[in-house]
Amino acid sequence: MATFLFTHPVCMAHDPAPGHPERPERLRAVLKALDGPAFAPLIRREAPQAEVTQIMRVHRPDHVDHILASVPAEGYYNLDADTAMSPQSGDAALRAAGGVCAAVDAVMAGEAENAFCAVRPPGHHAEPGRAMGFCLFNNIAVGAAHARAEHGLARVAILDFDVHHGNGTQAIFEGDSRVFFASTHQMPLYPGTGRLSETGVGNIVNRPLRPMSGGADFRLAWREHILPALFDFRPEMVFISAGFDGHEDDPLAQLALTEEDFAWVTREIRKVAKQSCDGRIVSTLEGGYDLPSLAASAAAHVAALMAD
Repeated sequence: MATFLFTHPVCMAHDPAPGHPERPERLRAVLKALDGPAFAPLIRREAPQAEVTQIMRVHRPDHVDHILASVPAEGYYNLDADTAMSPQSGDAALRAAGGVCAAVDAVMAGEAENAFCAVRPPGHHAEPGRAMGFCLFNNIAVGAAHARAEHGLARVAILDFDVHHGNGTQAIFEGDSRVFFASTHQMPLYPGTGRLSETGVGNIVNRPLRPMSGGADFRLAWREHILPALFDFRPEMVFISAGFDGHEDDPLAQLALTEEDFAWVTREIRKVAKQSCDGRIVSTLEGGYDLPSLAASAAAHVAALMAD
């Protein structure tokens, strides 16, 4: 069955300011890598804008209003020391969240087995009432809530292999037993959350990894802890926060992974998804700040999603 690719040109117009690591060139590098002959079968779709009501399922109304009202007419507006907006940031943020919701609709309709959303700004650090860590709205959380509200799913899983812990996703769902959230991430590292002891209501699995852990420890954490828990949860849809900043060439962390590690974990997630939910997966881009390794890792991830 097909794999869909959701993206939109305005996601490259979001500009957090010159020299910022979460720069438009990230998405250009990913899309260029996905233009090769191996990716010709991808079904490409424009990411629509999310409705404000979709975003408010996981974010407080005052947060949504503040983000959209703070989009500058020109120049930049700083939400915090790391997170800034430019004139097209509001549209980009709405389309990043909307792309995930549209991917959910396509997968649930049986048009595709899975989908990858090549969008930005990223989302997994955005908390119910706060933008942080380059993130404005929590795209993956908006999509998961959409799957439950619009498609009646009782159990959804969110898996996060970004090198930074998805504190926002955890904060949104840690009290909701119908959502399983699991993360591998480097510790110590921003944002400082994601300890083993953070288990929510039994629905959270965190496996922090030491700097320079490499692929062996990463794969062990998934094989021995996260994948078995995912299987036991029996999700009706799987979401992936696909961050590639754990790569050995990334400048913001030191987890020392390779693109084959990302391909491996994608294949393993698909195995569980095929047993649990007919392979239904929606993945969205999170981090990754070295352009060559980001492009190669995203391509490896999408190739694994497309594989027979």
